[in-house]
Amino acid sequence: METEALSVKCTADMPYNYHAGFYYSRFLKELRDNKRIVGVKCPRCGKVYVPPRVVCRDCFITMEEFVPVSDRGTLLAFTITNFPYIDTTTGGPKQIPYTAAYIRLDGSDSNIVHCLDETDEGKIRAGMRVQAVFSDDRTGDYFHDIDHFTIIRDDSV
Repeated sequence: METEALSVKCTADMPYNYHAGFYYSRFLKELRDNKRIVGVKCPRCGKVYVPPRVVCRDCFITMEEFVPVSDRGTLLAFTITNFPYIDTTTGGPKQIPYTAAYIRLDGSDSNIVHCLDETDEGKIRAGMRVQAVFSDDRTGDYFHDIDHFTIIRDDSV
């Protein structure tokens, strides 16, 4: 007897929470409560990591000294996305075009990824100076509390 296989299409909402740990929680709390970006400094080599991590990637020792870093930095690389996709932070469609930016904050020895408010490829280049723009309504979410980065047209300010 041959049986027909049936399938059912559905969408499942699967919200979840994860424990951020002490280091990342401290990073998120500083963003939310103080509009301040912090990293953690290696006691041996002096490198500062943002977001904070427990162990230095070069020295392999525990780091415990939290230090503030600047909300300004240098754009190292970027990509502009022009095709629609689902925003994993909201579950809705991502507003396009969207510019993802690879940034080294002043005072940090590591890089972060965030969005840049400029989407015209002709107006963006590696090496430009950028600054974080904080949300007015901060909730303890990295991609929400820093709304975006913007190009600094005159870095003397």
